[in-house]
Order: sequence, then structure tokens, then C-alpha cells
Amino acid sequence: MRSAKVSRKTVLLSSVTAAFAVVGGGVVVAEATADRDDEPGGEDPVEEPTGDPVGDLMASMSLEDKVGQLFMVYVHGESADTGDADAIAANRERLGADTGAAFVEAYRPGGIIYFDWANGLTGPEQVAALSNGLQAASTVPLLIATDQEYGSVVRIGEPATQFPGAMPLGATRDLDAAERAAEIAGSELRAMGLNHNFAPDADVNVDPANPVIGVRSFGSDPALVAEFAAAQVRGYQAGGVAVSAKHFPGHGDTGTDSHVGLPVITHTAEEWERIDAPPFTAAIAAGTDMVMSAHLQFPALDDSLKPATLSHPILTGLLRERLGFTGVVVTDALDMQGVRTEYGDDRVPVLALLAGADLLLMPPDLPLAHQAVLDAVASGELTEARIDASVRRILELKTRHGIVDAPETDEGAAAEAVGSEAHRAAAADIADRSVTLLANDGTLPFAGGSVLVTGWGENTTRLLAEALAAQGFDAEAHVTGDDPGAAAIGAAAAAAAGRDLVVVATRNVRAGSPQADLVAALLDGPAPVVTAAVGTPYDAAHLGAVNASLAAYSYAAPSLEALAKAIAGNLAPSGTLPVDVPSAAGDVLYPLGHGIGYP
Repeated sequence: MRSAKVSRKTVLLSSVTAAFAVVGGGVVVAEATADRDDEPGGEDPVEEPTGDPVGDLMASMSLEDKVGQLFMVYVHGESADTGDADAIAANRERLGADTGAAFVEAYRPGGIIYFDWANGLTGPEQVAALSNGLQAASTVPLLIATDQEYGSVVRIGEPATQFPGAMPLGATRDLDAAERAAEIAGSELRAMGLNHNFAPDADVNVDPANPVIGVRSFGSDPALVAEFAAAQVRGYQAGGVAVSAKHFPGHGDTGTDSHVGLPVITHTAEEWERIDAPPFTAAIAAGTDMVMSAHLQFPALDDSLKPATLSHPILTGLLRERLGFTGVVVTDALDMQGVRTEYGDDRVPVLALLAGADLLLMPPDLPLAHQAVLDAVASGELTEARIDASVRRILELKTRHGIVDAPETDEGAAAEAVGSEAHRAAAADIADRSVTLLANDGTLPFAGGSVLVTGWGENTTRLLAEALAAQGFDAEAHVTGDDPGAAAIGAAAAAAAGRDLVVVATRNVRAGSPQADLVAALLDGPAPVVTAAVGTPYDAAHLGAVNASLAAYSYAAPSLEALAKAIAGNLAPSGTLPVDVPSAAGDVLYPLGHGIGYP
């Protein structure tokens, strides 16, 4: 059985691997070589290259093969042939197959996306082995992807290098650092067998209350976001992975999370041109491989109020025809509520293809979605030529990035390539240069003494206290929880008694937040209070007149270590705000570009 599958894979790929050698992202035509069959009697006949190797590959695929290429899903299990009972049950329920390998063999998908909760992702060797196992099961090499934006969206943790994320990069104003970070990240992903990353985020975060973008954006200035998005496109590709700019036509000005609802963007067409479009235009000019659609309504761009993922005027009229994008259009996850509010799970994939999408990400019921597309072709709603156009774009991407030619990775070399000392130093340097001092009455730098660390996040407060202890302070963490009540706030105020300094970690503070109540109670004590925003810097608008206010934009370890160095005076804060921070009244409290240093 196994040899039959391998033989079929050889037949499917021979024309492409014979005709392509990928050099530095370009494609060079090479001489064809014949593959020998295991049977006696000489060589299999090999057709002469036509000059269109992707077309040759497509000609050998059935309609079912081609429809499979349109889907990217997640599978459960730490290995492709998992024996874990829970993983098998989850795969069977969602995918109709027991293991990732069995699913890939049955449906021949275009790609697989990794999540730590589904695949373990416990270390470079395990991830590389999972990748190789899935590739070995596939007749056409897979796109293997993840969302490794860094900062608040990380699927693969340590020992992979943990960069602070997009908004901290924006605070450095260093495009070379952004490109280098992406190149390092791309090289580590490729070493583990991943060949695609759903990054960078090209949204311009102009809504401080945005519940889903925030620090995932480089900032609130369209020109800044455009430059950084383009730099990261170049960097990821130099590191060996394909990239996807997201979320088109722009998710930066919404108060609704499209995972749980359908946002509405109220920008005019002119505002879209000025605010939302520049980063996508720049990413396309830089050569982004994919653009991901957003599940949101944008009435000024499509008055039918269809979500952008299902909108022909947006995906075809605007993205393809207006901006000239010729790469792969990928949907955001189709199991998100934003795209399921009006249409059933059998209709969404078909409507997305009709709108202009190519790659359908994470439908909630893959067998249903796959059959729905086949049925739409049978009925004439979709033509096979339309399917072919998307499949060609997907296969051209795979060929261009060397995925068809060399899909597997060296498992033995993965650990050495991931999380090296040089890579960690690069992440620490970015974190150091992103720390922004918003306000200071002279409390910082702190000369020495006893420090209480409290506020948001059990791990965050603990790690920040440990980092301060490493700077020579007597530092202790006091956990209040993310939503402290009166008892927790009172306990923190009591713990602050006798301390020389109180540091409060904050994240996503809103008007009336218990985190603001905690800060107010601590300000009533004798010790000076320093706040450290480990998410967006907008927290400062709701925290009152603290003695000093810092923004790190991230709770990754390098950012917490940078905060500790800044508090100790062993690091001069040099970051500047990549966003405007409004006051509680709505005017500008700290403008874009604000950042003060030490005397």
C-alpha cells in the first residue's frame, strides 16, 4: 500500500522536480531526468517538459486533487501518525480521518496549519518530525504554516527565539531590525519544516479599544506600518518562508473581534485610501506571497455588506484589479463567527471562491466544505477553470519557494538552528530599544531597595520580579489576578507597606477597569508607583498620575528583562510611541513619537 502511494507521488511530481531548480527565490529551468520504476524492464516513460511544469502537474491531478489543494486545516497530534486517543477522536470528528497522515492521504490538502494546543509543538525536533511525517504522506508537497507573529500571537514557544512583536518593533523605528527579526524567525520556522508564516500584520491600529489587533499592529501611522510590513515581507522570505499580509482590507479600526462577531468598518473610501491601503500596497510591492482577507463589513467598499472574505468587489475588484495583486488570496479562518453570521458552512467556501479567494483556511467541517466545492463545480456555479486558476497560484507559490523541490527538513539539525545565542541576542536588542518612557517625576532610574511587583499576569509579575532581582534589587511578586477584586487590591496594598518602590504590570486597561482601581489604591500608599504596560500603551490614559509610566508593548521574556534594566538605569529608554495615546476625555495625552529619556 505504501509503495503504491510513493509511486503515485513520483508520477505527480516528476515533471516539476525535473524542470525546476530554485535558486534564491527565482526559478531556473533545468534538464529533465527520468525516474526509474521499481519494476524490472527499464525506465518509465517521462514526457518532455512543456515549459509549464505547474501545468504539467495540474494535468496529472483529478478534480478532487485540485479541490483538496484549496484547503488548509489543522490536524491533531504531535506526530503525523499519532496514536493518542484524544487526538484521533478530534481528527475523526473534524476531518473524517484518524491521523494527520491519513487525512493528508485521503483529501490531499494544500496545506496544514500548526497550533500548540493541537500539535504539542514541544521542541524543534518534534516539530520537524511532524512536518516530515505530513510531507511524506502527501502526493503534492504541503504548505505547512502557523501564526508566529510574536508578541501576543505565538504558536511555537521556547526554545524558538521569542521576539517582542510588531508594535515594539514600531517603537524602535528601525526597519533593519524588523527585517532581520523576520529573517531569523523565518529561518527557524523553515528549520522545523514550516514553509509559510501568517505574518506580517498590515493593519493600522487607529482604534485604542480594538480587541483583536492592538500590539499585533506596528502602529497607528499608515506610513510607518507600510514600511515595517514591507521590511518583514522581505525578511521572512530571506529566511526561507512564504508570507501573508493580513487582514485585508484592514482590521485596525474596529471594536469587534471577528472571532466572535462581524465587525463593521465605517471608513469612507477616501479614508481607506489614506489609512488602510498603504501597508497592503507596500506589502504587495515587496512581493508578499499571500494576502489574507478579513471577516468584516466595509460598506464604503461593498454596500452589499457581505464580509470582505465573501466580497467580489473587495477581493477581486479592489485587491486583484485595483492593487494588482497576483498572488494567493487566503481567507481568515472559516470557523470564525464573523464569516458564519449569515451563511452556512457549506456555502461559505463556495462564496469565498466566487469572491476571489484561493486558499480556504480552517473550515469547521472539512468533508462538508470539500464536497460543497465539488458540488458547486458539478452544478456549474463554479467552473473547473476557476478552480484551476486558484490551484495554479498555490502551486506556483510552492514551486517558487522550493517546497515542491525539497519539502522535508533535516530533523537532526533543527535544534541547532533554533534559538541560538545570536538569535536571542537580536530579540533582546529589539526589546531593549523598544522600551518607552512616557512619564517620570524623577523616580526612575531607581537607585536601589525593596521592590514589590504586582498587577496583570501571574507569569508576567513573577518573571519581572526575577528580572529585577537579577538587577540587584530585593524584588518580590504579589499576584492579584487579571481582574482583581477588593480583597486582592487590599492585599496588594498591604504587601506594598514598607517597600521602596511598587511596579505594576498592566495590560489592556479600560475605563473602570479593576487594574485602574489597583493602581489608585497603591498610589494612596507611601511608596512611589511605576506602571509598566505589557500590552498596548493606551493603558496610561486610565491610570492616574503615577510617578513613572513605561511601555514595553510585550510580556515576552526579553521585554520584561528590558523593563527591569530600564527601571534600574542600566538601560536608557529610547523607544518612541508608534501610536497616539488618547486621554480618557478623548484628546491626545501622548502623541505618536513621544518618548522621554533619563536626564
